[in-house]
Amino acid sequence: MLLSVVMPVHRVQGHLRAALESVTAQPEPLPGGGAGPVDWELIAVVPEPAPAGDEGPRIAREFADREPRVRLLRTDPAGHPGTHVAAARNAGAAEARGDYLLFLDGDDLLLPGALAAFAGRLAGPEAPAGPDRTGGPDRPGGPRPDVVRIGREDVDWRGTVRPAGTALPAARDQLVRRAFWAAHGLRFTEDGPYDDVVPVHRAVLLASGAGTLAGIDRVCVRHRLRRAGTPAARPGRAHFAVIGAYTRLAEETGGDPRVRELRTAHLEAVLADPGRIAPGDRRAFFRAAALPGPYLVHRVRRWAGAGRTRAHTALRAGRKALRARVMRLVYRADLLRPLDPRLAVYGAYWNRGVACNPAAVYAKARELVPHIRGVWVVSSRHLDAMPPGVPYVIEGSRAYWRAMARATYLVNNSSFPGGFTKRPGQTYLQTHHGTPLKTMGLDQLPYPALTGKVSFERVLAHADQWDLSLSANPHTTETWDRVYPAAYTHLPLGYPRNDVYFTAGPERTGKIRAELGIPPDRTVLLYAPTHRDYREGFLPLLDPGRLSRELGEGYVLLVRAHYFYGRPAGRPGTGEGAGEGVVDVTGHPSVEELCLASDALVTDYSSLMFDYACLDRPIITYAPDWPAYRAARGTYIDLFSGRPGDTPGAVATTQDELRDLLLTGAWRSPEAAALRAAFRARFCPYDDGRAAERVVRRLFAGALGEDGGA
Repeated sequence: MLLSVVMPVHRVQGHLRAALESVTAQPEPLPGGGAGPVDWELIAVVPEPAPAGDEGPRIAREFADREPRVRLLRTDPAGHPGTHVAAARNAGAAEARGDYLLFLDGDDLLLPGALAAFAGRLAGPEAPAGPDRTGGPDRPGGPRPDVVRIGREDVDWRGTVRPAGTALPAARDQLVRRAFWAAHGLRFTEDGPYDDVVPVHRAVLLASGAGTLAGIDRVCVRHRLRRAGTPAARPGRAHFAVIGAYTRLAEETGGDPRVRELRTAHLEAVLADPGRIAPGDRRAFFRAAALPGPYLVHRVRRWAGAGRTRAHTALRAGRKALRARVMRLVYRADLLRPLDPRLAVYGAYWNRGVACNPAAVYAKARELVPHIRGVWVVSSRHLDAMPPGVPYVIEGSRAYWRAMARATYLVNNSSFPGGFTKRPGQTYLQTHHGTPLKTMGLDQLPYPALTGKVSFERVLAHADQWDLSLSANPHTTETWDRVYPAAYTHLPLGYPRNDVYFTAGPERTGKIRAELGIPPDRTVLLYAPTHRDYREGFLPLLDPGRLSRELGEGYVLLVRAHYFYGRPAGRPGTGEGAGEGVVDVTGHPSVEELCLASDALVTDYSSLMFDYACLDRPIITYAPDWPAYRAARGTYIDLFSGRPGDTPGAVATTQDELRDLLLTGAWRSPEAAALRAAFRARFCPYDDGRAAERVVRRLFAGALGEDGGA
């Protein structure tokens, strides 16, 4: 017996991989009693062409390439998003070959053991299908049921799991025998939202009458509630369509009296949901739905049952009002003034100065839109890091608040200080500062020991401010979409800070080495470990002095501590002459220049490895505490797997191993080069030396060509 799982792929890139894995990771075909072995096929229905910035089709193709039971079906994505999902489900059902259909979305999970539960419940001989079919209640050894209701639970972004409500019908809540589905002409409605009302209810009503209805008393599907919402869960008059859906259901069931009870329960649930019906539309919805009783009685009942929610909302409003009252008077006044269309505010690494992607965007903006004045936010502790001639404001100062109130463009790789109010008309570009290797954002929730002081509400409130989110590769786009759920637009344009790796020539590299005092005939290794959340201070798991002595005078080791430690690493190594051949470059202002000066990178979990891959130079993973790090923080990529695309080159877990692979040349072997090439292809597909230009032209599109702009 075969189960056909139909999964529309549409704007779910951050969740899709886990959804697909939840099906493909189910055990191999299971015994199904009289039904025979139970296997599955997954039909991933992808839009053609794919929407810009949506990595979902690529992820689905990746699964189809390695798992023959995953099939791709391409459909026209035109129309309302809900229409596309309905059309995708219908197309998938028409192409299915299985005995039963299960409709899952890209934000659903088929829980472990679900397939085994299906196998046990579906055991039994095939029964005839058709509108005239008759049958008694399902029982072990009897005919296979036409519809099997399965348990579902919902989980929100905080990880809170709760049983799913029964008033809202959902396609994911049941298995339907494919012959039964076809015989009764069941289809999802393709003219708007609430497309599953008719087929889900009709299937149950038919199966409980002239068919066979069964159930599985366990949770088989987990539905992930996306914080940013979906078109089906955002306030607006589009939700009035649910009324028409029940009118259609009544017509198609010949006025079945059971429809009235289903209709009332569903419409009352929609009306009570502030995420669907806005307060100003509630009276109109109530009247259009012709719900029983006067609206005033309904409203009083609703308010009586929502006292706790009102109190919580009032508390939050009070805190917000308090913050507004203590806001500086000058800031409140400036918020009333027009935005300055020629002002952009930049920040990097929590106000540490001019750096990273924002620095590259700033430099290119001065070239392409010179009439846009760029101002940097800097902490008073880092004023010495500001280059001469670069305009800046000190965080928290009057000038800072004025700039934040009036700038049209905001660019940062972390966050702006002070809880500013983002105004309509301001465009916020979040550039980020690395490809995620360790868990980020909401994916950190399972690691409470490290995130006990993290306010995820503040993290998400910050993401709500973004208009544009820069991405260096498809893996990053997929991750940001899931861990920072908000309504921003992804920009898969590459990292501007990496442009220099494609534009710098040998002369610049030689100059940097000379400034560092490195003879031209030396092999330069850049050792750049990242910080450990579970460890205080910089404590390298490497004795640089010892390694330098073992390698000999032909090598120079540059040691750079992570910027979180806020100070130079000091004179690393131990013993007499430890500093020979070792240069502490923690205080160097440009990590990009250090990469250019090096012949190879030695690192552990630093996102620098993804940028360094642009240089196509050897990358050595040296990570003695890999198991502890993965357990403490969680990672997306297994650097030690040896799989192309995961491992960037040679690996070592002890200093002796590191020494040996350097002395034997294994660090630049053909095998290491092949791994590096696959890693580079996966994580550097957009970088080509022109990322900054692409970003500037997108961010300042309305300002290009004005007053001397390009």
